Amino acid sequence: MSSLNRGVAKVEVTLKWDPSPLGAPPHDLDIVAATYTSKDPSDKPAYLVHFGSRSPDGTITLDRESRTGQGFGADEEMTLELDRLAVVYHRVVVGVAIQQRDGRRTFADIANAQLRVLEGYTELAKHDFADVPDATAATLAQFTRDSSGAWKFHTAVHGFDTDPQSFGALMGTA
Repeated sequence: MSSLNRGVAKVEVTLKWDPSPLGAPPHDLDIVAATYTSKDPSDKPAYLVHFGSRSPDGTITLDRESRTGQGFGADEEMTLELDRLAVVYHRVVVGVAIQQRDGRRTFADIANAQLRVLEGYTELAKHDFADVPDATAATLAQFTRDSSGAWKFHTAVHGFDTDPQSFGALMGTA
């Protein structure tokens, strides 16, 4: 965390994984962020950012998206400018969903999957999905706004057996 007084301001979430073996259908993982209002911190999200979208106010953006895991470095990157989020938002939950186009896949089926949460050069969290091998989607991090308005980071690992379309509705239950 950057400062005990001001909390977390701007973070980058990166996701990487190895491509599928030659001849196999591609693995497609997606970062998803769900934003909740202070009135309903664990109910239906106010909005979701995923699959190349961005938040209505531009504070949460999916900057890079991969459908195969090919390339060097991060395959997907999401930026969350928490310090710019409107005061009505109280909680942001970040997770990963596996696309299920070519049959059911779990995190155990994806080689070298890894999610990192960074604030500047400081690594807040790193997760390899080993805690949720049988899941098809998982929440991994959450940010909550305290009474002073500062954002705090919390690790929030919870696996789900669901499709990407239903995952957004479940994220707040973690």
